[in-house]
Amino acid sequence: MSGANKDACQMIKYIYSSLLLVFSISLIMGLIFTQQTRLSHDAHQAVAFIVLLIAITWLTMVEGGQGALVGLGPVDPELYKESHPTTFKCTSIIYKGDNLDRYLLGRQFMVILIVFVVELSGASHGGEDGVSLWGLPNWVINVFVVSGVAMILFTCMVGQLNSEIVGCHYMLDYLNNWFALITIWVAMAIEFSGILHITYLVQQTVGKLAGRPIESNEPPRTLLKNIFFYGRCLMSFTLLCFAFAVTFSAILQGKTTVWESVPPAASIIIFFVLMCVIGVLEGSQIAYFAVVKMTGSQRGEAILGRFAKLTCKILFKNHNHNLAAFLVGRQLCVVSCMFFIARITAVKIEPGEENIFGVADWVQKIFDTGLLGALIVAVIASVSWRLIASAFPLQFVRSPICYVFLRLCLFLEMTGLLHGAWVIAGIIVKLTRVNRDEVYIGTPEERAKLQLEYRDKAGAKIGAMVPSVDVGEEPPVQSWDEEEMDDIVGVECALERNDEECALPDQNVNE
Repeated sequence: MSGANKDACQMIKYIYSSLLLVFSISLIMGLIFTQQTRLSHDAHQAVAFIVLLIAITWLTMVEGGQGALVGLGPVDPELYKESHPTTFKCTSIIYKGDNLDRYLLGRQFMVILIVFVVELSGASHGGEDGVSLWGLPNWVINVFVVSGVAMILFTCMVGQLNSEIVGCHYMLDYLNNWFALITIWVAMAIEFSGILHITYLVQQTVGKLAGRPIESNEPPRTLLKNIFFYGRCLMSFTLLCFAFAVTFSAILQGKTTVWESVPPAASIIIFFVLMCVIGVLEGSQIAYFAVVKMTGSQRGEAILGRFAKLTCKILFKNHNHNLAAFLVGRQLCVVSCMFFIARITAVKIEPGEENIFGVADWVQKIFDTGLLGALIVAVIASVSWRLIASAFPLQFVRSPICYVFLRLCLFLEMTGLLHGAWVIAGIIVKLTRVNRDEVYIGTPEERAKLQLEYRDKAGAKIGAMVPSVDVGEEPPVQSWDEEEMDDIVGVECALERNDEECALPDQNVNE
């Protein structure tokens, strides 16, 4: 495809994606103010609107803040200490000891919980008479409202992707505010609470299975600290078991917000299938990021098999734009799965029905928020798979299942459904007048010449939840031209021979 045709195609995607987003937002607002979402029905339209606004705004900071914090890892903080004091506070906290891992753990739970709250506030709850809005045809209601497509597009483009685009390229300005600092404190507080500490046992287990100890930037824990640490691990395990008990009890009794046509047994099966899908996508992201950082000889030693070869051909093609495209499509898949899981696991007690396990009403209200479902997804479907993939990335690369989902994610990105996120990001940059980081601290090459570049503190390592890769300041352009096969000659060479001359071309997903 010629350059002019590609530009025209991109413009079409920008336009129709933006129109779909505007239409989706209109539907969501209509549902809220006609009391057809769960929160607007149970509380008030204004409450649902305010909660949705707060949740989606916070989600932007959680998503964009991660990219900014990780991106600033190799940068000497003294370069921006005076110009961006709040950013300096943020990175000083995150890069002290093992706080980066703590932040990523707490932040992962925040993302899942916020998505559940967004679903609670803006998604249709069905009701006794079904869903109707402005006399729209049933097929429109079914496609956009009942299926959740409107909420998925809204969450991906407004709450996640646009902030990742801005946060990865305007890191210093993005973090230079109290909102970013408070978000870090909340993520750290969630980790400190211990509700997710069961994942540390998973981390230790995968480290032992991989034959390599977990790396730490802190001294060994004292006896009292060990008691406190493993006490929270036990509490986390107990809480996870309780979450499963409440969720399964609600599903089997038909006391969830899942569609009435779905029987309990099918709900449980779908629940586990969707968690496995999220797990595969989370693990694949970590595995692909780890493989990008490998040398040609390292890949040659371990990447064997047809699907591993096919996966590498796709990922490292077109200057890694295909890898960035995978991340975009993956985002759409993961959010879709989370919305369906939220629908399956959110507890809903009708008037006159007994509470789950006969608990007090205030406890039942906690169950109704979806907090327990978010905990299950965070531990079982997200963090655990990330930790496993960090220890065994090549097993994911070799997997035919991961290859199928790679193809699916690339197809979803190619449709342009999320291109509106780049439109939003461009508007935000114009309105806020933020500057690229090079304006303040120079380019990485300039800093390297002055020996101001730190080592990468957020790189892939055993038992680490390596964060997302930058999706690019412009939508990635996938390429499948056979003449571009030269771009991956290093992969071919590494698969056939095990020597250093098979080094791959520069693997920079930001090009």
